[in-house]
Amino acid sequence: MPLKTMSTDKPVVLIVGASGSIGVPTVAEAFRKGYETRALVRDPAQAKRFPDGVHIVVGDLTRAETLHGAVAGATGVIFTHGIGGNDAKGAEQVNYGAVRNVLSVLEAPARIALMTTVGVTKPSVGHDWKRRGERLVRASGLPYTIVRPGWFDYNDPDQMHLVLRQGDTHWAASPSDGVVARAQIAQVLVASLSSSAANRKTFELVAERGTAQTDLEPLFSVLPADPAGGYDGAHDRNNLPLAKEPSTVVHDLDAIRGRFKD
Repeated sequence: MPLKTMSTDKPVVLIVGASGSIGVPTVAEAFRKGYETRALVRDPAQAKRFPDGVHIVVGDLTRAETLHGAVAGATGVIFTHGIGGNDAKGAEQVNYGAVRNVLSVLEAPARIALMTTVGVTKPSVGHDWKRRGERLVRASGLPYTIVRPGWFDYNDPDQMHLVLRQGDTHWAASPSDGVVARAQIAQVLVASLSSSAANRKTFELVAERGTAQTDLEPLFSVLPADPAGGYDGAHDRNNLPLAKEPSTVVHDLDAIRGRFKD
């Protein structure tokens, strides 16, 4: 599905979690690439963190009713939000709730880029709610890319060669699972919005020793897409069965399933 444009002839991209450590470089990258860029923040004073010309939209990602203005006319949404740890309430409200809330108020189809984390399929409270957010995106019928980055900025200066893995097999919960620069995470998230080769693909993003690639299309192209009609990423292990999910999660999946299909 191509990005639709507004009267400005520019695609309009909303960054959720814009003030975070990945959100800030993602806003800058989207703006640099020529998108009409919106940064979703709770405090308008955070505008100073972004380039002049970025549109600041105020809302609370845990409250859907505050997000209508943020998503109005958006042709792409990049999710860079998230919290760590095992605070069940916080993980549900932020890691999962933000995805549900934004999708629930979208008025028209938009291209989605969702950032979660390497190791997201290793069961834990925080991971499980991130994974449920992934499932909402896949069920929605929207074009999407799901990026699971390694440990932020743990890479050495000569570790810039990007590698896209699938199956989420690295569960050490340490930098041995993979490392990648924040700037490169932002680059991949933004690039995925305009790439047909990245559509319906889920991958872990890490960097190995070597120089950075200038063209990401070959990396996207070789990956298999997520299974049609499924809830999980290509090659993910089946260790979060839908039959055992909370009824509220099943209800949310039913509500979003196919909502935006042509």
